[in-house]
Amino acid sequence: MSQHSPIQGASWMLTAGLAFAIVNSLAQIASINHGLSSTMVALIQYAIALVVILPYLKTLGIRNSLKTDHLGLHIFRVFLSVIGIQLWMWALAYPVPIWQGIALLMTSPLFATLGSGLFLKENVGAARWGATIAGFSGAMIILEPWGDDFTWATLLPVGAAFFWACYSLMVKKLSSDDSPSTMVVYLLVLITPFNLFLALPEWKMPDSGELWLVLLAAGALTALAQWAIVKAYSVADASFVQPFDHAKLPLNVLAGWMVFGWVPPGRLWLGAFIIIGAVAFITQWEGGKRRKEKTA
Repeated sequence: MSQHSPIQGASWMLTAGLAFAIVNSLAQIASINHGLSSTMVALIQYAIALVVILPYLKTLGIRNSLKTDHLGLHIFRVFLSVIGIQLWMWALAYPVPIWQGIALLMTSPLFATLGSGLFLKENVGAARWGATIAGFSGAMIILEPWGDDFTWATLLPVGAAFFWACYSLMVKKLSSDDSPSTMVVYLLVLITPFNLFLALPEWKMPDSGELWLVLLAAGALTALAQWAIVKAYSVADASFVQPFDHAKLPLNVLAGWMVFGWVPPGRLWLGAFIIIGAVAFITQWEGGKRRKEKTA
């Protein structure tokens, strides 16, 4: 029987959300205030995170974790993740206001629901389709493509959400044959070479100690956030922990306001409420289905 420590699980997930909020603001400082390209920010940030998290990788047993019959699929899976990261970093550098970017990122589970039906041939059903349509309606309220302020750049977080959803579907597909440690090790080992390749056309190393401090902090906090998520799911039930992930929205809104003075309009909260409601419904619906299948 797996352990379930609600307070620890919630604390770790909130720690991850706070760490990511700070990371996003640091990435925007590097791009907006210091002029470093988003591809270089991603490269240095995730390379530092890899170094910081190496002790954790060693506890997983790197050599054993690299054993797989699906190397090509793992490479493709990490490639999808990297494209999502690059689109997100591009959005931060543009800059897309953090309140808008984070809210639109939360559509990722809805893309995953669509993909599970289209590509994994799962039975989506009317309830999941309804929740997905509602969630994307919330995204449209936040995007407001009919408004005068709409630009193509506001679609970048949606693109990131799409690629991260595709990544999640690949994890789901591969998890039937490979262990979680294999997933983690391949992600962290391959992500830096991919980022390096994408950063080469705009290669420019940081030229100040202040910028290096910003990037070092971003990398270390990225490692902390990844570690905190793993810890959250290891000490508490996933169905309990998942809703605390939604705290990333107010945490990022607060960070964006404190660092850049961005104040979200009222439509953010309406759209975010609809997206969170749709994601929460899908999560609960899936949990209820699994419980019924186990007791049947």
